[in-house]
Amino acid sequence: MMRLPLFEFRAPRTIAEAARILDGEGARVMALAGGTDLLPNMKRRQQVPRTLMSLRGIAELRGVRIDAAGSARLGACITLADIAADARFRNGLSALAQAASLVATPHIRNMATLGGNLCLDTRCNYYDQNYEWRKAIDFCLKKDGDTCWVAPGSPKCMAVSSTDTAPALIALGARARLVSRAGEREVLLADLYNNDGLDYIKRKPDEILTEVLLDSSHGWKSTYWKLRRRGSFDFPVLSVAAATRVSDSGIVEEARIVIGSAASRPLVAAEATKCLLGRPLNSNSIAESATLAARIAKPLDNTDFDMSWRKKVTGEFVTYALRELRGDDVSSERESFTRTRSL
Repeated sequence: MMRLPLFEFRAPRTIAEAARILDGEGARVMALAGGTDLLPNMKRRQQVPRTLMSLRGIAELRGVRIDAAGSARLGACITLADIAADARFRNGLSALAQAASLVATPHIRNMATLGGNLCLDTRCNYYDQNYEWRKAIDFCLKKDGDTCWVAPGSPKCMAVSSTDTAPALIALGARARLVSRAGEREVLLADLYNNDGLDYIKRKPDEILTEVLLDSSHGWKSTYWKLRRRGSFDFPVLSVAAATRVSDSGIVEEARIVIGSAASRPLVAAEATKCLLGRPLNSNSIAESATLAARIAKPLDNTDFDMSWRKKVTGEFVTYALRELRGDDVSSERESFTRTRSL
């Protein structure tokens, strides 16, 4: 049985108190929200903080405010189960509700938080193993070693981003509020991530992700598609989030497409989005967008399924997502990707 290493425990009651602890402890402390990823990582000795700081007692982090204009402020400690069950996360915000509902199992969603999923550690077949397994291969670049076994000649870690909610929220144009003892700042969620499996997030060690901020979702429609081997529990090995705002005459006025789990950060498909603007969502525009989106997806052999097949599915998922936003019934296609797959 894998056991947790020894650690000290802190339980602040306010954001200011949590910021003081982070400022004083530095890299020796890690924030604990739901713990659904951090605690298993600690058991595998992937992460070994001296102190855990629980955020569960900070009431400010559990709020959800959605105003009449459709703008939203989402506390980092709201659970994924609450997001999935909340009827306010529909239509314009459907991508977020779908992403939250597809994370792991109901038990984990009851504990897992929005902020925790956004800050999720990157994953890799050579990293997400127990200590003895990793020791047998002389560890890896991400933890205790000096070689990325996915690409041995690379100076950079190739572990993959496996967050479900980040691609969805980036497609919705979300911003993140980061708070430290020195002050606070807002950043576009798309700018929060680095394409580096080791240095994958730009949140500073003394900062807490406290809120996700969304502008008005009125007039928008969004969706999220996820590829995994089993219809439940598994992390994504590919995901696509898409959002569009279409005029009354059927012309795309604004759009965003984001590819997840194909690199160490979510990838914004800028060219695939640009080709939709000023055009209707018809077969030609959808096919062109899907082709352009698939070009930026360059998955590696660091997770489940054949990497070339995952790249092919990228274009198919963009097609399904845009057809769904157009109003097509794609329920049978979506259902086919929720069953256990054998490839």
